[in-house]
Amino acid sequence: MDKKKRPEDRVGEQQVTYDIYAALPDDGLRYEVLDGSLELMSPGPNTPHQILSFNLQSTLAGSCKPEYLILYAPLDVILSPTNVVQPDLIFIHPERANIVTKRGIEGPPDLVVEILSPGSRHRDRVRKLRIYERHGVPEYWILDPVAQTLEQHLLSGERYELNCVYEGEDTVTSDRLPCVSFTVAGLFDDPTLQRLLSSN
Repeated sequence: MDKKKRPEDRVGEQQVTYDIYAALPDDGLRYEVLDGSLELMSPGPNTPHQILSFNLQSTLAGSCKPEYLILYAPLDVILSPTNVVQPDLIFIHPERANIVTKRGIEGPPDLVVEILSPGSRHRDRVRKLRIYERHGVPEYWILDPVAQTLEQHLLSGERYELNCVYEGEDTVTSDRLPCVSFTVAGLFDDPTLQRLLSSN
């Protein structure tokens, strides 16, 4: 008798769509659908990732919350039937609030942010960058806890251009999101975070 297959065993067997993904049994794990492939997101985010996520959310909420809807993972961003992602942070202008539905975000947000984890570097830098680019996400940030940098990718035509790599006391700004103004150093100004990042 065939054993019941786990969701991750379906990778490579068939093209996964949002409907298939949404019908999966809850096994306590998180998945994304990247170009029709079901991708396991475990293990869960580590402590530095979560501290940085909170610091970034708090920083941006202080200046941008009146102007943007700010949401964070886990939340499905349904870019197409075969691309369902869960960025760490999501910005949506109120004029585009129609893309916010009960299922999640159905369409490209104004900004997505990914915080790199040891197991997500290639996925975030290459695979998801191309997916965000292809689906018209205007701005994509990659926050690197190890290098303590923030990469700002801006959509120019149909391709992303690396606009800037911010570090230290550099002030992060965005022409598309005028409310953004903070230093990278400020995100990392946390004794617990620094201790964790400096330990092996």
